[in-house]
Formats: sequence, C-alpha cells, structure tokens
Amino acid sequence: MCKLQITGVLKNIILILTSALLISSCNLNISKKENKLPKIAIAGIAIESSTFSPALSHIEAFHPVTGDVIFDSYPFFNVDSINRKRAYWIPTLRGRSLPGGIVTREAYETMVNKTLDMLKENVPYDGLFFDIHGAMSVVGLDDPEGDFIKRIREVIGTKTLISTSMDLHGNVSQLLAKHTDLITCYRMAPHEDALESKKRAVDNLLDRIESGKGKPKYKAWVPVPILLPGEKTSTRIEPGKSLYAKVAPVASQEGIVDAAIWIGYAWADEPRNHAVVMVTGDKKEIVIDSAEKLASSFWEERNNFEFVAPTASLKESLDMAILSDKHPFIISDMGDNPTAGGAGDVTWTLHRIMERPEFQSSNGPSLIYASIPGPEFVEKAVELGVGGKIDALAGADIDDRYAPPIRLAGTISAIKHGDKHAETEVVVNVGSINVIVTKKRKPYHKESDFTHLGLNPRETDIVVVKIGYLVPELYDMRADWIMALTPGGVDQDLERLEYKRIQRPMFPFDKDMEEPDLSARLIPASNK
Repeated sequence: MCKLQITGVLKNIILILTSALLISSCNLNISKKENKLPKIAIAGIAIESSTFSPALSHIEAFHPVTGDVIFDSYPFFNVDSINRKRAYWIPTLRGRSLPGGIVTREAYETMVNKTLDMLKENVPYDGLFFDIHGAMSVVGLDDPEGDFIKRIREVIGTKTLISTSMDLHGNVSQLLAKHTDLITCYRMAPHEDALESKKRAVDNLLDRIESGKGKPKYKAWVPVPILLPGEKTSTRIEPGKSLYAKVAPVASQEGIVDAAIWIGYAWADEPRNHAVVMVTGDKKEIVIDSAEKLASSFWEERNNFEFVAPTASLKESLDMAILSDKHPFIISDMGDNPTAGGAGDVTWTLHRIMERPEFQSSNGPSLIYASIPGPEFVEKAVELGVGGKIDALAGADIDDRYAPPIRLAGTISAIKHGDKHAETEVVVNVGSINVIVTKKRKPYHKESDFTHLGLNPRETDIVVVKIGYLVPELYDMRADWIMALTPGGVDQDLERLEYKRIQRPMFPFDKDMEEPDLSARLIPASNK
C-alpha cells in the first residue's frame, strides 16, 4: 500500500515537472517570436509656413506630444490593430501645427533636439516612420525637413529604413529624398485620404522589413518647374483629378514600391519650392519610366489648371451673395486663409463687409464671419458676459499691412472656452452680422464649429470663412460658393507676391519658358 502511494506521488511530481518544462519551452518560443519583431520609431514635425506672412510660429502652435499619446493620432495604431502588433513601436515626438508663419529657430531646435534625444535612448532601430508635412520654413534655415532627417540619420545610422509620409503640398528636396528610403504623399486635395496615406507609409515600411527586401534599389526624383496654389490643383476637378488618378496604377506595378506627385507649396520663397515626382522600387527601367511619364503628364497639363470654384473680387462676391436665393451662400476669404499659412487676423475683408449698408441693420441679410483673432477683445467680452454690450478692437495685431484693427460694437451672444486652437471663442452681433472673435486663430471647418456657439450656418444667408477650397463638410453644406480674391499672406494671385529665391524659370511666372528637362534623377540610397 505504501509503495503504491509513493509511486503515485512520484507520478504527480513527474507530471508537474513535465508541465513546467512544457510551459517554459512555450514561453521561450513566445519570447523568441517576440524578439523577432522589428523595432520601429515614430517621429515628425508638421506645418505649412508662409514666408509672405509676418506671423511667426512658436512651439505652442505645434502642441508637441511624446510617448504613447502619439498613437492617438493614428487610428490604424489602436491597441488591437494588426499594425500595432507587427512591431515594437517607439514613439518619440510628434508636433503638428495649423499652417502659419515661419517657425522660430528656437521652436524648431527644441523639437528636433528632443526627438534626437529620445531616439538615442533606444538605438538601434529597424525602421522609422517619419510623419511630416513638407512645407515648414524656419528662421535662418533652408529645407528644414531635409535638415531634420539628416540629423536623424546621424543618430540612427544609415541601415535603418525610414518611411516618410507627406502632404502633397509639401516640398521634396534632394536632401530629403537622399535620406529617406520610402516616401509617399496624399493623392487627394482636399486631403480626404490623409490617414490612408499615412497607413500606406507604415505598411510599406513593415512589408519591406518583414520581407527582408529592405531599401528599394532605386529612387527616381523629377523636379517639375511648376508652382501653383492648392486652389488651382484640387483633385475634385480636372486636370488634377485625372493627373492624380494615374498615381495608384503606377504604384501598383510589379517592381514599384510607391509613386507620388507633390504639387509643392506656393507661399514660401525658397529654392526647394516647386512640384516634384518620385517613384521608388526595385526595377530600374520601370521606376525611371514611370517617374518621367508622371512628370510629363503634369507638365503637359500646366495651362489647364484653374480655380476649383468661381472667383471674384470681394465686392462682386458680396453682391452675388446678397442677391442670391441660395442659402447658405459661402464666401471663401482666401488671402488670409489660416489653413494655408495666413496670419488669420487680416481685417481687410471684415472692414468691407461692415461698411456695406445691407448689413448695418438687424433686419439685413444674416451673415456669419469666421473668424478674427482678438485676445484683448475676448478678455473684455469674458468680463462683460453673454448679453453684454461691447465696443472694442480686434484683429490686425500681427498682419496690419492691408487694414487696421476693426472696431466691433455690438451684443455678445456666446462665449465658449476650451477649444484646442481658439482657446476662447466669442460671438458678437453687429447689425445682421455674427462675428466670431477668438483668443487665438482658428479655422472653421465643421458645422459643429458653428453650432456649439449657438449659430446655425445652414439657416444663415451668407457664411464667410477664412479658407481656400472648401473642406468636405463645408462643401457639402454650401448651397452656393465663391472664392473671393482677397489680400493676405497667402494671396492667390501669386504674381503679386515678390518671389526672389525660387528657381527660375518657373511656371506660371515664366510662361514662355523652354521645355524643362524632365528626365529622372536617380537619388543614391541613404547608405551610399
């Protein structure tokens, strides 16, 4: 009996030890599997900077975040996503600003150095997802994105794969093209495919690492001497629609990793500002041929680009809107558009609206003006409260080249705090106009931007927004629409701007220029 019991105990001990060994072996296999995951960093600073605006962009405008908070900006990186599980992700710093003026050197260096310090903590890396806009200007520095990626290379080395995601209104210098391995940009303007494009950049990076293919063998870069505003190159209409429709078929060819067309950014006077085509892949002839065909297609269409909507002077725009029976009639106040880099506080348009007798009575056509920054006006309005009578100045604190601050004397109908960009918003009623005054500049894109202030844009006769082409929600809301040719740091009449540093000849400034050389330049690999 005792012998049987001892045997049973031994069996149990053996069973426990065997199970432990199996669990240990299983954990070892899992650990080995996890160790095979690539280590990939995330970094990026993004802004569109007008050098024709007197505004300066400081670090606060970028709302820089570090660490895991960065994942919140990318739905394809949620905890349960496939991409999140395909690598060890090391998020460093991500700063993203509304378009604005030139960036201070202090702001730039602070964000770059923080990124580099964080990258140093976890070297080496298999890859880096570089999320930028491509149209940043910095005081005393040409080609900030090229400078940034070069400095990143000095930290992480040349073996690491870098995949760069950009706005199609960005600029691709040869320096940026040299230090990146994979590169892509949006294929739609307005940018309804922004997240799709960023995900494509990440997918390309993961695929090249996992497959062992690494850096593409060839990067074809073609500078196209065209500099046009986004309002003339929208993919909603021809020829932009057909031009960009050619990109995806090119990118899907065997031997091609990706293809992209950059319109470039028109409101910065820098040598790198012009259109570019890039194609990356492993088959030399296809890469070169595809890049040259896309570049030629772009050049051949240069004279066919027109504004995405009718344009007129402000006076003509207001005349049409007042007589129209279509509501809301939206007017784009384009010259000071903060979504393109305008200072956002030019009062020229608002002065002329308020001078019109039609709007000086509460019985006149209803009009919403969105918006004008006026921090002192907002402070006074907060003291008075909703329902209070206010008489104070707003606007032209930064850009007073076209008109002085505007006097707004009316009734405060709404005050809201907490907006990420505006911080505090005030609505003041003057005659039949509702003017939105903000502590800091803010573009008004969505219906909720108005309704949370108690305004109903759909039931308003005229809505004036500081914007160029309408973003999708405003576009869907409009009953009619015109783009007003107003002055500001992002003036749509490019030939009125004093360019001194862009490469010439350049279309449309040199309309009779000779045919350019659109042959592909093969950019050396980042480790060559």
